[in-house]
Amino acid sequence: MDSHITYVLVPIVSFLTAYIITPKIISIMKKRGIVGRDMNKFGKVMVAELGGVGIFLGFSFGAITAIFLSTYLESTLNLTVFMAGMLTIILVGFIGTLDDIIGWKKGIRQWQHALFPIAAALPLMAVQINANPISIPFLGLMPREFLLPFGAVSFGLFYSLILVPIGVTGAANASNILAGLNGLEAGLGILILGTLGIIAFLTGKIEATIFALSMIGTLAAFLIYNWHPAKIFGGDGLTLTTGTSIAVVSILGDMEKIGVALMALFFVELYLKTKTKFQGESFGVPKKSGILEAPKKKQSLTHYFMAIKPATEKQVVVKMLLAQAAICLAILLLFYLNSIRVIMI
Repeated sequence: MDSHITYVLVPIVSFLTAYIITPKIISIMKKRGIVGRDMNKFGKVMVAELGGVGIFLGFSFGAITAIFLSTYLESTLNLTVFMAGMLTIILVGFIGTLDDIIGWKKGIRQWQHALFPIAAALPLMAVQINANPISIPFLGLMPREFLLPFGAVSFGLFYSLILVPIGVTGAANASNILAGLNGLEAGLGILILGTLGIIAFLTGKIEATIFALSMIGTLAAFLIYNWHPAKIFGGDGLTLTTGTSIAVVSILGDMEKIGVALMALFFVELYLKTKTKFQGESFGVPKKSGILEAPKKKQSLTHYFMAIKPATEKQVVVKMLLAQAAICLAILLLFYLNSIRVIMI
């Protein structure tokens, strides 16, 4: 029951924090001229930037609320693991916000985007999260210990030092490459974290559930201002924080494979962006009629959705969110069927 109270209050606090702070950020950014052009609008439409600050604060207040409640409700929240996950997300969020302040395409370089989240993963690596052995295709179930010339190395150590940082930087940067349309990043984040949150709740993973709920509340509030026509952009502060949250929830919830499966669209985007050496953009070609056309040379998954038939930016985003929702429902169905099978066995 104590955990359930936390599950209710955390997303409420996160939502209210982001909902109240974001309009103030919009006003301040406009007054100071910190705005960017909406590339998917016909004409020169300028929108406030640094929306990641609201995401950063919304998540932080939600997580702090969980820590506060754990003390006074004497819940079973593992504060060591929770603080490690929280610190990782906050560090990456700070890096993303710093990049936004320095300037789009003028700040942190591509290789630094990959390197910094690895450093931010150190708190999670330090707590040495235990993980069940994984099964690798054609090789089968990996042993709990690897016998090396200098002695035995546990799978847990390999997981903490190798797989955790790879997972954090991979998810953070994946969320950063499929972006650029009003409401797309926040919408995808809500769907993916919502699916992970449901599974974490059903499997009793308290820390993972709280992180998912905190980010969902924050993203839901931000989406109100970021939905078409957007009043503010989230930037790297939004994308990197969302991606890192997905990684942390997956890791703490022991559902890494599910997290990877949920990001299928991002793997397609990664393939397309690799072909352009990561120089391609997700923007379309806006027309005066409001239609968003795909460029002649398709460089992003968004362009293929634009090419299905003439559509507005909002319609393109809705189609992509429906595609992600279909993936989420499929994952939940497979999880349900597997749970039934385990119970029957």
